[in-house]
Parts: sequence; structure tokens; C-alpha cells
Amino acid sequence: MTALLHLDGYGVYVWAAWGIAAVVLVALTASSLRTMRARERELAALEAETPRRHKR
Repeated sequence: MTALLHLDGYGVYVWAAWGIAAVVLVALTASSLRTMRARERELAALEAETPRRHKR
């Protein structure tokens, strides 16, 4: 287990890279979800103020 963490002396760099990548992916996911929800609210507001058209 210790060898896995140290990775022949490169463990600090490898695990730091994995950590940074994980943080970036979580931040991008959170940002995308927040933007999507805001756009859905905008769309709902626009649809609510626009009169419905009936199909023939």
C-alpha cells in the first residue's frame, strides 16, 4: 500500500494531478448544473408569458 502512495518518488505529483483533475471535474459539473437550472427557469418564465397556440 505504501508503494502505491509513493509511486517511486512521484506520488506527490501523481496524486496532486489526480486531485486537481477531480476538483476541476466537480467544479465543471456543478457549474453546468447551475447554468442548466437557470436556463430551465428562464424557459419556464418565457413559456408562461407566451400565449399557447392550438394545433389544427
